[in-house]
Amino acid sequence: MPSSATPPAARRAKPAAPAEPGRATLTPDTWIEAATAVLVDEGIDHVRVDVLAGQLGVTRGSFYWHFRDREDLLRRVLQAWHDQATEQLTRRLESARDDAQAQLADVISLPFRGRAATRAARIELAIRAWARRDAMARRAVDEADASRIAYIAQIFSSLGFAPLEARSRAFLLYAYVVGESLMATQGGASQKEERRRLVERLVQRPLAEPAASASATQALNRSAASN
Repeated sequence: MPSSATPPAARRAKPAAPAEPGRATLTPDTWIEAATAVLVDEGIDHVRVDVLAGQLGVTRGSFYWHFRDREDLLRRVLQAWHDQATEQLTRRLESARDDAQAQLADVISLPFRGRAATRAARIELAIRAWARRDAMARRAVDEADASRIAYIAQIFSSLGFAPLEARSRAFLLYAYVVGESLMATQGGASQKEERRRLVERLVQRPLAEPAASASATQALNRSAASN
């Protein structure tokens, strides 16, 4: 006996509720990138779970699939910055050139690498501003500075400078690179190029011997010649 009811296959299916783009589509990197963008554009006080969830179109609960709390997110933001802007960058610079002088030129050129340099500088400026008021960020910045200076010092050592002088030259060059990056609006293209060339010459130029040291060296040379 046929049924008057509509067969199940013919029934109109109800539309499924849209799935929240939660843990299935958002990764920890998604949250870290969103947090970094807010940090750059609005400052550390605005890097909050509710703000990020709203921007990503998810509930706050989605956040906790990936992070214990806001502090955990901030820690991983700093770690991601360190990995990208220090560890990975250093490895790329080391592997790109075998010659120490070429590596030095690459370091000096970092502030002038277009949009990538501009983005890196904006993140760096935001993190340094954060570090002025937060101990965890301050430690991350100090570690990054120390690691970068150590790498540049190795280059100067390869160029023949003694360890102490290599370290001092590395500090001076690093201060120039950071300053040039964070003060990108100071001067036009020709002025920046002139500064770059001058710095490249200065940091490789041997220091003149102090007068007393030079006199002593000359006396030793005369004594050796007379014997």
